[in-house]
Amino acid sequence: MRTRRRHPSERNDESLPLHYTMARPQVGPENSRVPADAGAEAGIGRTSHGAPALGGVDLLGGDTGMSQRVLAVSLRAAIAAALATTGSLAAAGTSSASTTGAGVVISEVYGAGGNTGAAYDHDYVELFNPTNAPVSLAGMSVQYRSATGTGNPTGVTALTGSIGAKSYYLVAEGSGGANGAPLPTANVTGAVNMSASAGTVFLANQATALTAPPTGSVTGNPAVADLVGFGTSNTFEAAAAPAQSATTSIARDAAGKDTDSNAADLVAGPGTPGEAPGGSAEPPATALPIADIQGPTDVSPYVGQAVSTDGVVTAAYPTGGFNGFYLQTGGTGGDLDLGTHTKSDGIFVFSSAAASAVHLGDHVQVTGKVAEFNGLTELVPAAASDVSALASPAPAVKPATVAWPRTDAARESLEGMLVDLQGPFTVADNYSLNQYAEIGLASGTEPLWQPTEVADPHDAAAITAVNADNAARKVTLDDGATTNFLTTGKNTALPWLTQDHQIRVGATASFTAPLVVDYRNGLWKLQPTGQLTAAAAAPVSFAHTRTEAPAPVGGDVQIASFNVLNYFPTTGADYVASGGTCTWYDDRVGEHVTVRDCTGPNGEPGPRGAADAGDLARQQAKIVRAINGLGADVVSLEEIENSAKFGLPRDAAVSTLVDALNAAAGAGTWSYVSTPSNIGDQADEDVIRTAFLYRTSVVAPVGESVVDDAPEFDVARDPLAQTFQPVGRTSASRFVVIVNHFKSKGSGPDDGTGQGNSNPQRVAQAQQLVTFADQVKAASGTDRVFLSGDFNAYTEEDPIKVLHDAGYTDIGSHESPGEHTYLFDGVVGSLDHVLANAPALATVTGAHVWNINSVEPVALEYSRFDYNLTDFYSADPYRASDHDPLLVGLDTTAEPVATTISADVSPDPVLTAKQDREPGEVSIHVTSPRDTVDAGTVEVYDGSVLVGTTNVSATGVASLTLPAYRHKGAHALTVHYLGTPLFAPSETTVAFEVSNK
Repeated sequence: MRTRRRHPSERNDESLPLHYTMARPQVGPENSRVPADAGAEAGIGRTSHGAPALGGVDLLGGDTGMSQRVLAVSLRAAIAAALATTGSLAAAGTSSASTTGAGVVISEVYGAGGNTGAAYDHDYVELFNPTNAPVSLAGMSVQYRSATGTGNPTGVTALTGSIGAKSYYLVAEGSGGANGAPLPTANVTGAVNMSASAGTVFLANQATALTAPPTGSVTGNPAVADLVGFGTSNTFEAAAAPAQSATTSIARDAAGKDTDSNAADLVAGPGTPGEAPGGSAEPPATALPIADIQGPTDVSPYVGQAVSTDGVVTAAYPTGGFNGFYLQTGGTGGDLDLGTHTKSDGIFVFSSAAASAVHLGDHVQVTGKVAEFNGLTELVPAAASDVSALASPAPAVKPATVAWPRTDAARESLEGMLVDLQGPFTVADNYSLNQYAEIGLASGTEPLWQPTEVADPHDAAAITAVNADNAARKVTLDDGATTNFLTTGKNTALPWLTQDHQIRVGATASFTAPLVVDYRNGLWKLQPTGQLTAAAAAPVSFAHTRTEAPAPVGGDVQIASFNVLNYFPTTGADYVASGGTCTWYDDRVGEHVTVRDCTGPNGEPGPRGAADAGDLARQQAKIVRAINGLGADVVSLEEIENSAKFGLPRDAAVSTLVDALNAAAGAGTWSYVSTPSNIGDQADEDVIRTAFLYRTSVVAPVGESVVDDAPEFDVARDPLAQTFQPVGRTSASRFVVIVNHFKSKGSGPDDGTGQGNSNPQRVAQAQQLVTFADQVKAASGTDRVFLSGDFNAYTEEDPIKVLHDAGYTDIGSHESPGEHTYLFDGVVGSLDHVLANAPALATVTGAHVWNINSVEPVALEYSRFDYNLTDFYSADPYRASDHDPLLVGLDTTAEPVATTISADVSPDPVLTAKQDREPGEVSIHVTSPRDTVDAGTVEVYDGSVLVGTTNVSATGVASLTLPAYRHKGAHALTVHYLGTPLFAPSETTVAFEVSNK
């Protein structure tokens, strides 16, 4: 089974900038590896169009028309030619170090045996005899000391027998578990458990433990034939070798080079434990087609064995860190049936020297050992000379024309093959684009969905189905390199992305050139046929999906919710100047861009936004463009500075934002809702808060705002409520908006329901919000209530269900299904909502999520300014935040909905008061063509006499008991429904008899 990357289902606390708070692994390409033939280069003459001058092979195996009589010339011959010309082995591409040492060396060390993800089930140490005569190992031992040890080695394995000339000797050691393939038969077995990350291995000239070998650089110790220190070991030759991993060992080259520098002599790569009982030579390589080497599963049946095969070079990576090339059997590919095609015809060849020598279309023969590196089947030549160019042309390789397979088994049958994928593809993730130049794709026309956005979290089968569909459609588009553009590659222009070349989640991706199916870091990937650079033509194009304005939502008033991603006018520099301390995130030249963490003198939290005034200006410019372009008249804000926490008026930050908005839109265009005068104790408030902006020409606040400081919100942000009335309109047009920012998913208890941390807290907050909303509604003079904000809950999660059960409808999913406000770990959903009770919902004319933020690459954010050689910043609305704004249209001028009232009297006839009688009762039902009438008063008249009044229930039903009648006769009642701002009045009459018998 392949080891898959964990997909976290939740985001960390939104109190820090997105890229700083995500508990999301930055999954990128594999770590750069240096193969055993590093530095080797074999020069082959090229034709003017790049085909090998040695044979008749053109791109992808096509015949160049060159003479078929040209003899095959191997890369070995090219190396020999280089030697003859230069007199230098290094010039020919092999190591120049001596391989005629006087004794046995430690040739390979592996210390992760049996661990999770291990390549082999035991640790091992491999010895090599570089001499031309057998060497006795009697009286010698392999010993191990920890990286920080200073005393005697704690593990000693005595050696026996001898090691043949140019042969290997395998020492099996301890195991950390049952994981990994069995080792080949060992010459001797010990029980030492070594570390993979750091330690020291001694080849001792004695069978007993060495006496406190010195630390530091150690050579010339007569008791030690050889030693290898790796990782952070305190004992080594010259400098320590690199650390190992679960899937890599450290090893010398095939010649056993020993220059008394562990760092220079040993490199990390796939383990190749020798299998030579008694020191005999390894068996010759077996000639096999690539399909047989790959086999029908994800692990080759020939792991650790030497094989030979031939094929056409379909992709080569001499730069970028892959250090190899892809080889595919000639004549394969084309229109494949994945039901019967079970073995891949392509394979990765790990050899940096050969990668520099081969070209696309070369027909080559490769001899090497088969290895599995992080799930990728590879051939590992011992030297560049084990890759030979063949003169005879191979049948052309055709890209496989297939749809992206939905199963790992089917994908495995394409591993290493050139493909021309069929069907639509959609950008699903661009979070790692600015770091590793990776783009998540999904087969089909939709991105991948957060399971709890579309399925009940308590329905295990439904959640499993969504996860399975996501996994079946997902694939990662890569750049053919391991470059980290945030560290070592920050001064290299990022491929794929430019200011004009948009790559947005949800956009259609179209393949313009074949790609190679690759597997690295637990991810299926599509690689270009060479390292992609910013200057190169990209093999995929992306549809432009940006809009300059949101889609129309109708109505005479528009309301919106907008999380502004830690908008703090109090910058980190301001805070430090006032006595606080801050740590930072820096750009590529070391300038502070955003706050990492700020703390006050008493340990109190500080600001969370821009580092200084210049960064704030960049952040603010984007937010201003976004809000002014949104077209909303009331904007509920989340993640804006609570200025009271920094010794300023509580509204200082929102006032600063209003000033910036008005500077762009015109004086007086915007205002903000003031903090209520009775705000009370603010000690338990967060450094971020909720707030309201409004257009003064469209609406006006009615009365003071109201803050709910109930204890449920001590771990969140207090809801803020405000009644609004359209300018020039009567009180009948009023509506209430309550802005919320519930507890995040990043911390707190996990209830195990797949809804992230703190779900119980968010449920309690939703329950309290219902109570608060009822209180606000009762005092507002309107029954129209909207709940808006960042609820940190996806649409099908429990907190939203609490609000649904209380009579609120999620407008986004009701009016604009299929839209989303947030992206996390390659799946989309909505954490941001506007909900409405029934009277408010009746005024809704439309809703739209303006996807200007979550779908844009994070590289465009102000906080990534100058992170890469390419400047992606622009003072536009795109990537102003990590959440998208949700816009809702309201028709506050709408006439009340027509109603129909019906009534019935029972019993009929009604007996007079003199009789032993059953009281008469009027049953009433009020309906409308749009909604159930759930409010209002009914009056019942007998002629001009008011018989009584009653209220309509939640189901539109009312009843009234009639008074006692003294005299018999015919009667007619008039039943009036008085109406509400939402529902129009209506009336009916009902006749009945009064009898004395």
